[in-house]
Amino acid sequence: MLKCGITGSTGTLGKKVIQNLPFKFHQFKKDITNFNEVQNWVNKNNFDLIIHLAAIVAIKEVKKNNKRAYKVNVGGTKNLVNSLLKKKNKPKWFFYSSSSHVYKLNKKMKLTQENEKAKPQNYYGKTKLIAERYLTNKLRNKKISLCIGRIFSFTDKKQKKPFIVPSLIDKIKKNKSKKIQFSNLNHYRDFSSTNHITKTIYQLFKKKSEGVFNIATGKPIHLEKIAYLLCKKNNKIIKKTKKKDSPTFLIADIKKISRIYNFSKKNFRNNLSYFY
Repeated sequence: MLKCGITGSTGTLGKKVIQNLPFKFHQFKKDITNFNEVQNWVNKNNFDLIIHLAAIVAIKEVKKNNKRAYKVNVGGTKNLVNSLLKKKNKPKWFFYSSSSHVYKLNKKMKLTQENEKAKPQNYYGKTKLIAERYLTNKLRNKKISLCIGRIFSFTDKKQKKPFIVPSLIDKIKKNKSKKIQFSNLNHYRDFSSTNHITKTIYQLFKKKSEGVFNIATGKPIHLEKIAYLLCKKNNKIIKKTKKKDSPTFLIADIKKISRIYNFSKKNFRNNLSYFY
């Protein structure tokens, strides 16, 4: 069985990766910002591949402590790749979990392609883009295939606040009135399930894919639609607002990933069971 080194294994996506993929996992559970701890873990194990998920992701958490976010998202990535490069037996494949936040938000409906110029929409996206570029430069011609997955929005029944879906669920359940008013939901995002993401990562590995790939469904989902479904499930009604915010769109062009992984073309707009 192939040996996979994984960071971020205690997160929602990390747990699903370990549950779904057929590897023998060696989990890094210490401080990713501590170079010695990362290096000791790398030196004690021989990996066939690396799946690097460790990051501070929640935008609210990043805003609270930009320096900490940088240390984890950028510094932790540097610690990992520099430790691997010092090792004689290097992994053949490195998957880096990046984010759609490296792209700008669109004011009209359009599909975002991998070759578009990156314009991070927030500091979290900036840290991801810096880490992407560092990995690309360091692993060039080093016999380690680098695959960058720019993961768009996702949710899971075990996902917690402050992410959008569990935050909506929490508000609905705590609100005692029949009608609930929401704000700032006039936006369209591309949501996947964690099962979809892990299957995509596996297909990328099987093809030994290199480069940047959007990991998404290519289907727009209106955040108000999610709130409506959640309210309906909990016997609540959405109280309409008089004025809506201007909409934004962040939907993936998935032609590139579809050439690698011909996943089922389900209509995710009508298959939202993973939202609750």
